[in-house]
Amino acid sequence: MRKILGSILSGIRIVERVLVISINLIMVALYTFNVLVREILPQYSSSFAWIDEATRLLMVWAVFLALGLALERGRHVAVTTLLEKLPKTPQKLVCLLINTTGIVFSCYLAWLGYSLVKFVMRTGQVSPTLGLPMYWLYVAPTIGFILLALRYGLELLNINNRRTRPILANPSN
Repeated sequence: MRKILGSILSGIRIVERVLVISINLIMVALYTFNVLVREILPQYSSSFAWIDEATRLLMVWAVFLALGLALERGRHVAVTTLLEKLPKTPQKLVCLLINTTGIVFSCYLAWLGYSLVKFVMRTGQVSPTLGLPMYWLYVAPTIGFILLALRYGLELLNINNRRTRPILANPSN
């Protein structure tokens, strides 16, 4: 079971990394192109107004796709001074409470995101310059919070530990 979860998590981790890196590279390329057009050929800059909207949408996706990766590596903001000073048993109980709260909160936010996606789909709203259905913007938090809940769940099952080093992660990760 642990081996299967490890391979699934490794696959998810690879997909997340590839997507986040690709999104960031695309954003850099789009912004660079936009600046060059505005500086060199300002008469054509209005033709590329869609770039601002596209990069904002990509930024939202990058942020939410990185939620699980950040938690897995212990990169979320945390105040651990008290936790580290507690004896082992209370420390485990506090970690259990934190991870359980994290799962519940993440699942709740994913559910809210899903509800918002359904609502925006019914409205038929599209983005102003790209003409994309706006529900794609709201799919990002839904997926991001599902991935975050997954990471909290792995912590609860002692398969991953963000405070030390992920057990299933490669040491080179």
